Amino acid sequence: MSRLEGRRILSRRALLERWWLLPVAGTVGAFGYMGWYGSRVLLGKQQVGPPEFVSGTPQRVAALSELTQDWAEVNFNYDRRPCTVLRVPTAVAGGLSVGGQHYAAYSRICTHLGCTVNLVRDPEVLAFAFNYRPPPDANHPQLGCRCHYSVFDPLQAGEAVFGKANGPLPRVRLEVRGQELYATGIESAPQSGQ
Repeated sequence: MSRLEGRRILSRRALLERWWLLPVAGTVGAFGYMGWYGSRVLLGKQQVGPPEFVSGTPQRVAALSELTQDWAEVNFNYDRRPCTVLRVPTAVAGGLSVGGQHYAAYSRICTHLGCTVNLVRDPEVLAFAFNYRPPPDANHPQLGCRCHYSVFDPLQAGEAVFGKANGPLPRVRLEVRGQELYATGIESAPQSGQ
């Protein structure tokens, strides 16, 4: 018996008998990846910790008179990043409370891929456009990214509550000087595994 005869040669018949392995392996791999990715998107959100502001040059953001009602908003740039300051109905970790009024400021750069987030005031827009319906205790305006439909809750210190973004929005440190709000620092963007 020659060496060649001793080895098993993969014939066309043997190959055709095992063709089904390729689509089965592809399907198992695809569903495995979708399960891993889905659990990471739904369960892998980073919790918001205590503020870790990096001090910067003080910059006027808005007059208190521009933020006279809850959910009033003023957009500005700080540290070369688009940001927003909101008057919110309750105190927020990392925010500022002055005379019974509460303010919070965030970077508007989404922590998923860097698109710009905007305040979405209507919960029906969140439900229809972002496929997110907030729980009854969070039925208030949210910050939404229209690129990949991530949603951030401004009353939870900018925490990512829905979508592909896993990290919270960086918070901006606010100070009041006379009748004006100033930005004096900003958090670093969280590390993202995308």
